[in-house]
Amino acid sequence: MRIENEGGDVSAPPRHLVFAYYVTGHGFGHATRVVEVTRHLILAGHDVHVVTAAPDFVYTTEIQSSQLQIRKVLLDCGAVQTDALTVDRLASLEKYHETAVVPRDTILKTEVEWLNSIKVDLVVSDVVPVACRAAADAGIRCVCVTNFSWDFIYAEYVMAAGHHHRSIVWQIAEDYSHCEFLIRLPGYCPMPAFRDVIDAPLVVRRLHKSRKEVRRELGIGEDVKLLILNFGGQPGGWKFKEVFFPAGWKCLVCGASDKDEFPPNFIKLAKDVYTPDIIAASDCMLGKIGYGTASEALAYKVPFVFVRRDYFNEEPFLRNLLEHYQCGVEMIRRDLLTGHWRPYIERAISLSPCYEGGTNGGEVAARILQDAACGKNYVSDKLSGARRLRDAIVLGFQLQRIPGRDLSIPEWYADAQNELCRRSGSPKVGSDETTDCFDSSYNKDFEILHGDLHNLPDTRNFLKSLADLAAADPKDTEKRQTREQKAAAAFFNWEEEIFVTRAPGRLDVMGGIADYSGSLVLQMPIREACHVAVQINHPSKQRLWKHALARQQDKGQGLKPVLQIVSYGAELSNRSPTFDMDLSDFMEEGRPISYEKAQKYFAQVPSQKWAAYVAGTILVLMTELGVQFVNGISMLVSSAVPEGKGVSSSASVEVASMYAVAAAHGLNIAPRDLALLCQKVENHIVGAPCGVMDQMTSACGEANMLLAMICQPAEVLGLVEIPGHIRFWGLDSGIRHSVGGADYGSVRIGAFMGRKMIKYMASEVLSHSELSGDVTSPNDSEDSGCKLLEAEASLDYLCNLSPHRYEAFYANILPDHMLGEEFVAKYGGHGDPVTVIASKRSYDVKAAARHPVYENFRVKAFKALLTSTPSDDQLTALGELMYQCHYSYSACGLGSNGTNRIVELVQELQYHESSKSEDTTLYGAKITGGGSGGTVCIISGNSLRASQQILQVQQKYRVGTGYLPYLFEGSSPGAGKFGYLKIRLSWQKGL
Repeated sequence: MRIENEGGDVSAPPRHLVFAYYVTGHGFGHATRVVEVTRHLILAGHDVHVVTAAPDFVYTTEIQSSQLQIRKVLLDCGAVQTDALTVDRLASLEKYHETAVVPRDTILKTEVEWLNSIKVDLVVSDVVPVACRAAADAGIRCVCVTNFSWDFIYAEYVMAAGHHHRSIVWQIAEDYSHCEFLIRLPGYCPMPAFRDVIDAPLVVRRLHKSRKEVRRELGIGEDVKLLILNFGGQPGGWKFKEVFFPAGWKCLVCGASDKDEFPPNFIKLAKDVYTPDIIAASDCMLGKIGYGTASEALAYKVPFVFVRRDYFNEEPFLRNLLEHYQCGVEMIRRDLLTGHWRPYIERAISLSPCYEGGTNGGEVAARILQDAACGKNYVSDKLSGARRLRDAIVLGFQLQRIPGRDLSIPEWYADAQNELCRRSGSPKVGSDETTDCFDSSYNKDFEILHGDLHNLPDTRNFLKSLADLAAADPKDTEKRQTREQKAAAAFFNWEEEIFVTRAPGRLDVMGGIADYSGSLVLQMPIREACHVAVQINHPSKQRLWKHALARQQDKGQGLKPVLQIVSYGAELSNRSPTFDMDLSDFMEEGRPISYEKAQKYFAQVPSQKWAAYVAGTILVLMTELGVQFVNGISMLVSSAVPEGKGVSSSASVEVASMYAVAAAHGLNIAPRDLALLCQKVENHIVGAPCGVMDQMTSACGEANMLLAMICQPAEVLGLVEIPGHIRFWGLDSGIRHSVGGADYGSVRIGAFMGRKMIKYMASEVLSHSELSGDVTSPNDSEDSGCKLLEAEASLDYLCNLSPHRYEAFYANILPDHMLGEEFVAKYGGHGDPVTVIASKRSYDVKAAARHPVYENFRVKAFKALLTSTPSDDQLTALGELMYQCHYSYSACGLGSNGTNRIVELVQELQYHESSKSEDTTLYGAKITGGGSGGTVCIISGNSLRASQQILQVQQKYRVGTGYLPYLFEGSSPGAGKFGYLKIRLSWQKGL
């Protein structure tokens, strides 16, 4: 049901009404829209009791009436922010538990008594969960007014930061279910907990003064462009400069403290200034995205340059609303903090905001609330069930994508992708501009003591970024640097040697999750890679960050070796960009600590958990090879391998890190051995149960070749050249992939359960045959049957079982599903050292066991076909094998809507071209890696038409989902082929 643009004030009802209006404790944004609804209720003659934690002036500035009563109570906490732009997910859950869960019984009792004592006619919530339950317990109708709900916000927090708080989400959803209906505001997110919905227009605060009046009072003429800086309290530590925005502009600053000093073109506004008037009088707004700022920008047609708050899941929907009406431009946080505002502002003022919808949502909502309080029953939407199901599906999709982790850089601002020559993808080979840029300073900057660049542009760019760091003068305030750049510039001794390594991600062409079952796999190293720069120094010469030095001084034990790591791009993923630790923390009683203790060590601070992939390589070298680290280690990690897309971003970081540490310490580790060591990092220190193919490809792969490997555990068969008429592509679905996810782990456990059952069945048959003296197999082949049973009774890897043996003797015996406790009771352990069976969980056994048996056969056939005579039949057969693999993933439960859609688009183009008797250029596609999202591998002919059709798939996916897939194309050498660079700057800083 939709209600909007109905004119006239709220008409007086037959009787005087009392409303209790609960306001969430998250910021002032909710309070400001509650003010507008409350104002209309009071104008209609009603009493409104506002239950809030916001200061009184938020309400009393706009409403001066004895019919407004303010009760200061905090019943929820919203999202806990560490600063104006960063949400602490775990702290949010813990604060809500402390605020609303622990005292829940007391809260409910108190609220029910209070509601009855003031004789409330209707409870309104924006959008406090427990208020809905309290209303139900008091026998009072309840209505919610909001564009989002806390079950949606917290669900992602639970997934990423606090599984032990998962009951919070279900409790919140159950509380909302007591709400009679929802008045849903524009920019809404999925809210399946609410039964019925009424859509209302934007709730926007009214204007008190015209644009001319505001400018006249500020002493600013109509010819001056105004930017309003509106963050609801500015992030600390900002140093504003006149050059932040275009010449001739002035900036109006909201929420500044009395101590803040500004350049002449910045104007500090009074703390009690009425913000809507200022917004309407401005030409552009810069701030964090929220309902209040978004609605007022739309209503007053003011272009809005916004900065996202990571992990606040309301934002994607408000962002879509702004962009749909040509009113929003997203600024990346790095450019906000470094003052790189100009291109965003110039882009924003070129827009033509076009929102023409209703802005009288406060009046409309008040009228609906009045009617509900008078007893009006809104008819249940006959499609509410379908709407709730759709919301639940969209909710699940959004949570898989994890919006806070998906950095979306505006297409119109390409410079943001090229800062320090670092891109989200490696530069294209043959880029004259990039090469010339580096070559012009190559001989001046560096002396390469060992190694070869292999003519890789991304390596040239990485070395150029090092040269820029070395040349940066920390006293030069005009030279802007990010925090991660400053940290890296500070911890290298630029006069000493630096070791540089490079390891690519990988595209899983065939094999995938069958690697842990011993399958043959075919993997291609991709163009995107991770670079690591390492320097070792005696503790007396190591340049320590101030807090690390202070920590050592406090211990009073003299200088000890310290590990310092900087991760480029970390701040853009809501991770801390730096990590440091005393290397002695890895030792206990003269021996390296256990992997289990290391895993707990790195999990202490969620924002620094990423360091386990890097620092874990050092502990593995200590534990497995007995390496002793007596010098301090400084490491700079810069990866262009996108995270969460199923292309082994973690393996590339591990391999590049271990190669760099090994090279700096004179360790000569074969690529295969190093890959196996890196797998231990991921399995035992990070805690992700991956196979070894990712690390093997990153370490042993070569450009434009497929690495053929039998994962038993890592036997490299060699390299398979990709025929000149064939090309492989990767297309990202936008759904975040994680090998640490529950689906991947449960399928892996199911496969190992199946192997254990097959061994048990074979042993039983063999034992029975020996006891009866009839040593024959069911097909009456005596010797061969006995040997096959013996092999299957000691089956090390599922992939050593042939498909025909599986179908003949085991397919109909394996159960579809089995509880963990039931399996353990009958079979004992499942034989997998990196996963643990959950006793109460049901595991899919048959599909999980069947997949690797058939996948191994498919990969062998695929490898043989690659070397056959080129033909259309060859390509069709290769594509068919990929399709079979894809649907086998889905049978295991590892598919996703996004990856399925990409495969369907490939098939549509393939069969559409075939039906028109035109040359078919796309032949097959499959989900890759651990599944459950990530990237789809596509096989095509090597032609211009194939490239055009890949772009068609990309654009069609964007039209259907709103997400433009990242395209992986090209290949590059693995870390072993690249080797390492030993470099020294050929000039010294300051000379």
